[in-house]
Amino acid sequence: MNDTSRLKYISLGLVMMGFSAFLYAKNPTPVLYNRIITGPGDYPELVTDGGDAQFTRDGLRIAGKDRIVKLNYYYALAERLVRYHVRFSEDAVGVFQSDKGDFKAFVDMRHKRISLGTDPVSEKETDFLDANHDYIVEVHRDYQTSKLRIVDLFTGDFAEVSATMDGAGGVGEGALGTGFFVGRQYDYYCFGLAEGTALFVKQICVLAKESDLTLLIYGDSITEPEGYFPTADFPCAWTQLIMEHISGKAMSSGRGGTTIHELLERIKNELPYVQAKYVMITIGTNGGNTEENLSELVEYILAQGSIPILNNIPCNESGTQIPVNAMIEKVRQKYGINGCKFDLATSLNHDGREVDQTTMYFEDYDWGKIYHHPNVKGSLQMYTRTLIDVPEIYE
Repeated sequence: MNDTSRLKYISLGLVMMGFSAFLYAKNPTPVLYNRIITGPGDYPELVTDGGDAQFTRDGLRIAGKDRIVKLNYYYALAERLVRYHVRFSEDAVGVFQSDKGDFKAFVDMRHKRISLGTDPVSEKETDFLDANHDYIVEVHRDYQTSKLRIVDLFTGDFAEVSATMDGAGGVGEGALGTGFFVGRQYDYYCFGLAEGTALFVKQICVLAKESDLTLLIYGDSITEPEGYFPTADFPCAWTQLIMEHISGKAMSSGRGGTTIHELLERIKNELPYVQAKYVMITIGTNGGNTEENLSELVEYILAQGSIPILNNIPCNESGTQIPVNAMIEKVRQKYGINGCKFDLATSLNHDGREVDQTTMYFEDYDWGKIYHHPNVKGSLQMYTRTLIDVPEIYE
């Protein structure tokens, strides 16, 4: 295949993936978002804040150093990627990051290398970079692992660099190790110019790694063990145990520090596209639950043709799970739906009241000592509880 044919073939694939996004209401699709930038126009989801970012027929031109453009769609799926069609100036250092800045990936044209902003930096020499060529830049997330991949659209040459998060387990005196921080690509995709003259972004496509799921798991940090589980123990996290034993495809979408308000926002950017038979929710450790918003969430899931599973949250050192779970039970009864009693699995007397500290990582902060996040033992007991409360997800 010559260079021209290869370019046409890859471009056609991108266009076809974009077309499939329009079919999501009838057919599951991994395409969550797709936009080709062909000239000046209305792109309200791309937040540029004016200045040195302009929509041109060659794509979105970014010229200002440290100018960051945000794709204003909220995602937390743990198996996803964003794909950019880009051209760089010969002195450009493009940055592709989360809006929180916890994760950053760089393409350095001048020094011909790609890198992830870890400590120490994860990088790879990339000799084929040429400012006269267009590139696909992909940023992947697969639970604890993130990857940057670049493909030359003219030659087919490619390179990639990856890094894997290693959680410390607990915090302070409770830490099991020092860990290795990579970032978890929080919330919104952003891109821009760290150094150099300009970059042009011609197309942006966000994809899930799977669609037509048996189970999609939503929640806060309880559902995001990627952030705190040591890598060696990660297969023993409760979300991973459940997904390992599901007969069909499964995925999680946890985001630490969030409440049902953020969950209601991001589920609308994910569930209608990938679609799932069951949607499992564990939310409320950070507060925010009301009968009204829990009902809104359940009704939204039902409207997508999915079966909601509304779990009790695990126990914690403050006992705040007791009123939260009473509200969750009320909503379950209202809609006649099932849920896992994770509070029973993580309490001393299996009554959902006092936390069994041996089931949680110990987090020793300067402002307090907490037992919020299930460890290997707690995860096994939570997984085992699903076999009792929601065996239907394994059928």
